[in-house]
Amino acid sequence: MTAPVCISASAAAAPARQTLPHPRLAPAGTSLYPSFACYVRARHPALLRTARSLTANPSDAEDLLQTALAKTYVAWERIEDHRALDGYVRRALLNTRTSQWRRRRVDEFACDELPEPEPRPGGDDPAERQALRDAMWRAILRLPARQRAMVVLRYYEDLSEAQTAELLGVSVGTVKSAVSRALGKLREDPELGLAR
Repeated sequence: MTAPVCISASAAAAPARQTLPHPRLAPAGTSLYPSFACYVRARHPALLRTARSLTANPSDAEDLLQTALAKTYVAWERIEDHRALDGYVRRALLNTRTSQWRRRRVDEFACDELPEPEPRPGGDDPAERQALRDAMWRAILRLPARQRAMVVLRYYEDLSEAQTAELLGVSVGTVKSAVSRALGKLREDPELGLAR
């Protein structure tokens, strides 16, 4: 795929090879290669998408792209075919990411015993909590639609009896009695009795 570059980027870079000093010697905030700045403006979104596919963190992707573009800027006068710039920058992205990955050290320590997490107070097991939550939802789904709506609004959405009544267009007494009957059915649900 050819990279869209501003008007004759290769022609703009060619005179730079003969007359301009090394890019590292350029004054801060200036670009010796206007075609490079134009290329970055045109291709930045696509190159950033590529960088994001190489790393999970968006901030790391932006840093990765900046590093690859800095490497491209330093080598700008050596790049002969400016139609292949995307490939050059993608290769710089990949090489930079690979270097970062190789530098990352994971410390592993050998020990006689595997460290176990401290037990939670009251024997609170996350798997048991999830099983109870799942059983509760299955029991709620078995309630009649009107009771289910009231239980969800009262206890999951944390609405008051008056707010629930207003939202459903019924009286507060209807909400109280329906919720009471629903809670009675949930207490008697055999699956919830097993999950407790």
